[in-house]
Formats: sequence, structure tokens, C-alpha cells
Amino acid sequence: MRRSQYGSYLSTALLVAANLLIPVAIYIFAKGFFPYKPLLPGLAQYHEAPQDGRQPAPPFDRLVFMVVDALRSDFVYTDGTGFQFTQSLIKDGAAMPFTAHATSPTVTMPRLKAITTGSIPSFLDVILNLDEADTSSQLSAQDSWLAQMKAKKTGKLLLYGDDTWLKLFPDTFDRADGTSSFFVSDFTEVDNNVTRHITSELRQDDWNTMVLHYLGLDHIGHKSGPRSVNMVPKQHEMDGIVREIYGALETQPHLQSTLLVLIGDHGMNDAGNHGASSAGETSSALVFMSPKLKSIAKPAAVPAPFDEDFQYYTKVDQSDLAPTLGALLGFPVPKNNLGAFIQDFLPFWSNRHDQMHLLLSNAKQIFDIIAAASGVSLTTDYASSTCRDLSTVAEELACELQSISQSVNTDSSDDQEKRLSMWLQRAQELMSSMASNYDMSKLVQGGASAVLALTLAIASLIMVGDARWNLLPFAAITILYGIMMFASSYVEEEHHFWYWSASAWLFYVTLSRATRQKRTPAITAVAALVVMRLIRGWNQTGQKFAGEPDIVKIFMTSNPQLLWCLSILTYLITAVKLRNRLDGLPRAISVPLVTVLITTALSFKVAFCNEDSPELIVGFMKTVLSYLGEASLVGRAQAVFAMLALGSVYPVYSLLTQPYGKSRLQDMKTLHHLYTVLALTQSRVTNLPLFLLFQILQLFLERLAAPRLETAEISTTSLVLQLASFFAMGGTNAISSVDLSNAYNGISGYNVVAVGILTFVSNFAGPVWWASATNVLLLQRKLAAATATATTTPTNGAAEISATGGTMTKDSGEEGESKSSSSSSSSESVWHQHIALWTVFVTASLGFVMAACTALRTHLFIWTVFSPKYLYSMAWSLGQHLLVNVGLGGLLYWLGTR
Repeated sequence: MRRSQYGSYLSTALLVAANLLIPVAIYIFAKGFFPYKPLLPGLAQYHEAPQDGRQPAPPFDRLVFMVVDALRSDFVYTDGTGFQFTQSLIKDGAAMPFTAHATSPTVTMPRLKAITTGSIPSFLDVILNLDEADTSSQLSAQDSWLAQMKAKKTGKLLLYGDDTWLKLFPDTFDRADGTSSFFVSDFTEVDNNVTRHITSELRQDDWNTMVLHYLGLDHIGHKSGPRSVNMVPKQHEMDGIVREIYGALETQPHLQSTLLVLIGDHGMNDAGNHGASSAGETSSALVFMSPKLKSIAKPAAVPAPFDEDFQYYTKVDQSDLAPTLGALLGFPVPKNNLGAFIQDFLPFWSNRHDQMHLLLSNAKQIFDIIAAASGVSLTTDYASSTCRDLSTVAEELACELQSISQSVNTDSSDDQEKRLSMWLQRAQELMSSMASNYDMSKLVQGGASAVLALTLAIASLIMVGDARWNLLPFAAITILYGIMMFASSYVEEEHHFWYWSASAWLFYVTLSRATRQKRTPAITAVAALVVMRLIRGWNQTGQKFAGEPDIVKIFMTSNPQLLWCLSILTYLITAVKLRNRLDGLPRAISVPLVTVLITTALSFKVAFCNEDSPELIVGFMKTVLSYLGEASLVGRAQAVFAMLALGSVYPVYSLLTQPYGKSRLQDMKTLHHLYTVLALTQSRVTNLPLFLLFQILQLFLERLAAPRLETAEISTTSLVLQLASFFAMGGTNAISSVDLSNAYNGISGYNVVAVGILTFVSNFAGPVWWASATNVLLLQRKLAAATATATTTPTNGAAEISATGGTMTKDSGEEGESKSSSSSSSSESVWHQHIALWTVFVTASLGFVMAACTALRTHLFIWTVFSPKYLYSMAWSLGQHLLVNVGLGGLLYWLGTR
């Protein structure tokens, strides 16, 4: 007995240690994989002046910088757009159009860093972009064109719009009114709060920089995609703002030397999201506008013919904006800039020496960064004939720049411009390759920690159960999944692996269990596969076919009444199940409680949809909407959460007070159905019927397989369905698929904890649902096993159950189960084995992802595919595994079996 207890304690200790090592491994590896890059401090100063001792005179002294979030290039340049006035300026030569390339990650914060400083942001900024309370990403101590404009002391700096600017540049703006970028359901007020300041500010002459950042177009994309009925009207609205500002530039004397820049911080894909590296996400519009441009610009043909790669007119990089604004507005190029001056603006300076000085200043500023990183110097005497024979690229660049500088007065201007352009391109390539300064020791330490955690988890699993054949499918899935992580296309299309794994596993489970119970196996197996096929076809996900037809696009959005019938049916079935599980309460309490909860939850969803996707409110739903009153969405969501909390009181109390048995299983199911209501509240309207399919699949498992499934089989079922449901609800391994539409339900202001929880539940609603369902299946199996044991040895079994309070010294029913379904004879609990298996998968998958990121750190897609995959691995490991499966699941299982 003592040896058995010692083994049990040791197995538990190993499992705890393995799970504690997971966050340690993640942190160490992230420190080496996502380091903050060293930056040159202070503000840039002009390099040596030209021969005449003066800097080239800037053509502008004031800037209006208008950012339209997610302004993809075709939104401005093609036929059918709402930017008619902007196109007329392009046609007349008063505007110069470009396509600005936004490097991945295509989310707001890193893009604003690139636009304002000209540098290459860290991929870690993706995480910081989601945390509005973060201050570590501030640019107050880093050079930027905003800092340079402030240093000129020719006027105040103004900001109206996305408060990300206020976070990046604290104490920079003299007048500001920020708006949160995460209330993605708001298409109107978020932009009206910006526009209401424009007319009065254009009359003021005490400013030199006005930044406007509009969010509505991005919100429309997130909610309804680039072809939403709201998109063109929003473009008309933005074009109207351009018309007003440009009109002031023509008529207001103090604005005659003002430059208006219209730019998108990024684009969007066909699903309306962004964050990855597709052509639509990386191609943003960039338009310079001013009456002065007519003297140098050549009228361009508009509208431009559609280009599937969204490359219209001249393509530049967003970082090129910093040195270009420096020349146009008269300040030094920011110190950490890696962008190149846009040479289309050179005709503003008729003097050849001025033009070459601007280009050389840009080159020398970039070389300062190269020198700081490599130690090379321009003072070294290089022979021009040996530039290509030097040992490092940095030395070659120093040699070439020295040669260009010495020949600036002898070669023709065109030759110099070509040489400088080629030099800048090579310099940018060099610095881009140096942008990820991996700490190999930390990468190895992080990977080793994951391997150690895997080893401990396997040891714990061996001690808790026999290595039987039923572990083989789990092991095969884990190994195949790990191998996939080394191929970028498999990472992008990971959903196919889980869809096929889930389908194959469910076919095996239903077929084998139905055969044992002498039921019709073929019909049962086919029925399960049909449900799974509907689930996998609900949302088209991945990268290659994002935005392609799926069940949602073909049937749900085009037939809103069908969508609402299925959604209401989902709520009604959940209500019936809740009422049946609350039979311990008097009907006078349970019926009103369930009725109010479901009615409140459904009314919130209808009201939310009316604000979010009003095109789905048609037919009888308009009548339903008319009866819902005028309550705010925040108040409705808070009412739902309050009712869920109230409804949870009884099952939790019952779990704490009732004796071990079927009553606890009913309480566990009650909590599961209450979570279903929460998941419905936090999911997109078009995904609500998925939970109806989930419940049908759960019914198959409960009625057919669960009582006779071994723990390893339940764990395998849980694994494939949790992962498959994540992708079925629209998730991918790209940052662009993160759904923020329900992140503020019931919240009137930003709260990092509340928003974080709601965001997690929104994006992992399916996996969390199946984690809860797994608890039900595990408890159902344990009760069935206990019943079988009690039937076989009623006296001893009853005494053992009584003596342990329901938790048997041997896994409940192992002896009886061995007669009915050849179950494992593990001496540990069902829960221990289940978590041990999950820990093996999580640590193994984490180790594989770390190994892939390390081995492929120089891969072309390291920042667009593998790095986002590592971030998602962090979310699965820390959020879904440790918090949900281990933490919440463990608490509920303990309540059910204590």
C-alpha cells in the first residue's frame, strides 16, 4: 500500500512539474525569439550641409496626416469606389498615388511604428497591440517625424482618432481626443468623434501637424468583409473629409503650404481581417495631396484596372514615408529609419546638388545604423575596385557609399540616383536580415525545457496507466501533428489535419461501440460523419481559401431567416436541457429562471446583430426587434452575465452538498448548459447553429460511447474535437483571424482582465465548450464504472465508495470495467490519466513548434507563418490547457467526484 501511495504521489508530482515547466519554457523561448531590438537614442541632426552651407528648402511647412484604418489600395484607386473626389485630384495632378507595402505583422501598432519612425517593428508588437494598458512600446524616447515636427517649435501637434497614437507618443500632442480601436461594432460614432474637430481646427493657425485616424472602415471589414454594403458609404464619408481638408488648403491663407497625406496603416483580406501577409493585407493606399503638387506630378489614369495583387501605381514601403516627410517638411531623417526617400518628389528641388544631398543624407543616416550594428566605418579608405571583394556586406556598403560620395560632382545625376537606389535597397535588405537578433542560448533552453516537461509528462502517464493499444491513436496524432509544424503550408492549412483526424476518430468510435452494443453500426457512424461534415464546412478558414464559399456564406447570410430559425432552436434546446437539469428546484423558480436567462441572452444577440450586421435582421426578426425596447447593449450583456451567475449558484451548491452519484452528474451538465449560453453570447451570430451540431455530436458520445470509452479514448475525442471546433468557428494560425467583435460585451470602458477573458472566450468558445463536455463524459464514465463495480462486488464496492466519499482507491470501476469493455487497470484516477495525456500532447506540440521556429528562423515565412503559430501555441498551452482543461476542468471534476 505504501509503495502504491508513493507511486501515486510521485506520478502526481511529475505531472505538476511538467505543467509548471510549460510557462517557463514559453517565457524563455519567447525571450530569445522576440527580443527588443537596440535603437539609436536621441533626435537626428542634419548631416553636413551642402556646398552653399544651407539645407534644401522644404516645399511644405504644415502636415495633415489622415489615416484610414485598413484602407486597402483598391478602395481608393479602382472603379466603384467611394473616393471619387480623391480620384479627381489624382487625375488633375494635385495628388500623387502610391501603394504602400505594409510588412507583417499587419496590425495597427507595429504599422504606426514603421510609418512614424521608418524602422522595422518587432513581431512582439502584435501582443502589445492587444494590450491597451501596455507602456513598454512607447516611442517617446525614439526619434520619429512627430518628434522632429515638435522639435521645430513652429506649431502644436494635434491628434483625433485611434488612441494607439496617445499610447505610442505620450506627452507629444498638445490637443487630442482619442477613441478606442477595439469597439469593432461601432461604424459611426468612432468616426464622428474625429470629424467633429476638423472644421474648427482648420481655422486655427497654431498647429503644424494634425493627425486624424479613422477606424470605421476597419470595423466594417472585421464585421462584414470588404464587400459589405456599408463599405462604399464609408468610403464616401472618408472622401468627404478629404474634400473638406483639400478645400481648406485651397482657400485658407495659412494652409497654402500644407501637405495632406491619406494612408492606410494596412489593408485587409477577403474575409475583412488583417495581421498576416496576404496581398490584400499588405497593400495599403498612400496619397499625397496639395495644390503645389501640380507643378511636379503627372496626372495618372483613374480608376485603375483591378489588380489581384493590389499593386497600383508606384509601390513603396511604409517606412519610406519617414525620410520623404523629412525632406518635404524640412527636418532630419529620424535616426532609426530604414526607409528610402521617394524619388518622385525630387523635382521639387531644381538644383541637382540639393537632390543629391537629400539622397546622400538618407543613405548616410541608414549607414549610421549599419555602423552601430556591425562596427564598420566610412573613415576607412576603401578602393572602389575591390568593393565587391570585401569580407562582409556591411564593408561592401561602406565602400560603395564612400565611392558614391566622392563621385557626386563628376557622375551624371541619373547615374548617381541609380547607384544610390541600388545601395539603399542592399542596405535595407541587410538591416531587415539583422532585424531578428535571435538569442540562440535562450532558444535552446526554451526547447530543452519543453522536452523536459514532455519527459516528465510521459513518465507520469506510464506510472498512472498501462501502455495499451488505445494510446496508439493519441500518439499517432501527436507525432503527425508535430511533423506538420516544419512545413509552412501545413501550418497555414492546419484545420484539414484536425477535420480529417476528428472524422476518422469519430467513425472508429461510433462504429466499434455500436457493434459492441449490437446496434446498427453503419447508420450511427454515418450520422456522426454527417454532423462532422457540416461542422467542418461551416466556415472556410486557413490562408489559401479564406473568403471562399462555405455554409455561412452560401446558406446563412443569404438566408437570414434560416439562420435565425436554427439559432432560436439552439437557444430553445439549451433552455429545455437547463430546465430538465434544474428539476431539483421548484418549477416556480426553475421555469422563470431559465425563461428569463434564455430570453435575455437571445434579446442581446438580436440587438447586437442589429448593430453589428443589420442586414441579417429581416422578416420576423424585425418584429422581434421592435419588442426589445431601447436598453443599451452593455446593459443587456451585463444582464446575461448576471443571470448566468445566478443560475450557477444552485448547481455549485448542489455539487458541494450532495452525495456522490448521478445527482452530481446532473449538476455538471447544468453548468455545461450554462456555459453554452455564455458561448452563444460570445460567438458571432452566424456561428450559433454550430452549437446545435456540437450538442448532437455530444448526444452521440453520451448515449453510445462514453460509458464504455476508456480514458485514453475520451481524451483523444476531446483533443480532436477541441482543435477541430476552433477552426470550424473561423479560427486560423494567422493573427488576422482573432475575433474582437465580442471583446467588449457588457463593458463600457477598457479593462485588460475583462477584455482578455471575453476575447479568449470569443475565440476559443468551441474548444472551451468541448472541454466542459469532456468533464461530463469523464464523470459519466466514472459513474458507469462505479455502478459496474458495485454490481459485481456490492458489499465491498459499496463499502469502498462510502469509505472514500465517492473516490475509490482504485479508479472507480476498473475491475468491473475490465469485464465489460477491457478497460485499463490503472491505479490512478481517470482525471490524472486524462490530464497526463493532454500534457503529453501540449508539451510535445510546443516542443515541435519551438524546434520548427529555431530550425527555420531564416525561412522566408518565419514572421508570417511560424511566429504567429508560436503565439497561438502560447494561447493553447497557457489559456486552453492550463487555465481551462487543467484549472477549470480540474475544479469541476473535483466537485463532481470528491
